[in-house]
Amino acid sequence: MNTRDGGRAEAAQPAQPAHPAGPKPRIPDCPLARTVEAVGPWWTLEILHEVFDGHTRFSSIRRNLATPADVLTDRLADLVARDLLTPEDGASSPDDPVYRPTGRGRALRPLILVMAAWGNHRLAPEERSLLLVDAATGVEADPVVVDRLTGRHLDNDGFVFARGPRASELIAARYPEIRRR
Repeated sequence: MNTRDGGRAEAAQPAQPAHPAGPKPRIPDCPLARTVEAVGPWWTLEILHEVFDGHTRFSSIRRNLATPADVLTDRLADLVARDLLTPEDGASSPDDPVYRPTGRGRALRPLILVMAAWGNHRLAPEERSLLLVDAATGVEADPVVVDRLTGRHLDNDGFVFARGPRASELIAARYPEIRRR
């Protein structure tokens, strides 16, 4: 039997999602902890970035990330198990499957865009190796996080965390209840 990288394998074993052991969140109901658990290891964002850029075939992702086939197979299985990617049925060959982001996976794209922009902010424009640009105009974009209702930027002291209706004792002890005015 041939492996994806052209080598020989004795018997192919089904890919099992590899959930790396890591620290457990100090406050289990913290939304930041839930996000970190959903994203998992650094390579999650790297693989999603490739898929968002249109590199959806196993072979293309592998080539771009220079990842061994068995490692990438395990990582993709993990992303499928965490409902961030889904294999495309019928449109790909078994030797070179196509992966698409799920709704949950697509929801991480703004996070990736803002993280990349944050990484560029410390560099002079001529030192930047990767830019986010408007595909129609070529003008560089500067992603920001805004409140959907008001359009106000969230990166200021006017927005604070407050406990929600189902806050645990740990959250309630740390964050105030702020009533709607």
